Amino acid sequence: MVTNVTNLSRSGLYDWMAQRVSAVVLAAYFLFLLGYLVASPDLTYADWHGLFSQNWMRIFSLLALVALGAHAWVGMWTISTDYLTPMSLGKWATGVRFLFQAACGIAMFAFFVWGVQILWGI
Repeated sequence: MVTNVTNLSRSGLYDWMAQRVSAVVLAAYFLFLLGYLVASPDLTYADWHGLFSQNWMRIFSLLALVALGAHAWVGMWTISTDYLTPMSLGKWATGVRFLFQAACGIAMFAFFVWGVQILWGI
């Protein structure tokens, strides 16, 4: 049996919903950026900097970073609980799964902090 200690919300339904909502946010962000690039064929660094200097774009980008973290966590948690099992790894499954999830969590946190530093110039 898989324990829910590292599950995002302790419920499969809420994890499913978090993944779907985060996918919609990421799709909206991607489509906005794609539309901006298509609408600005002669895009310069100053234009790009001007877009990301606006607070609404920073907030939208921060929302996309949060959505990316939630989406990735649910996905990686699902992969680890589906494939890092006692049947595949024997008695080491729990430890390997924990290390995998810890590495994923640390990487996601580091990327989030890095993204915040880039967006807000901290």
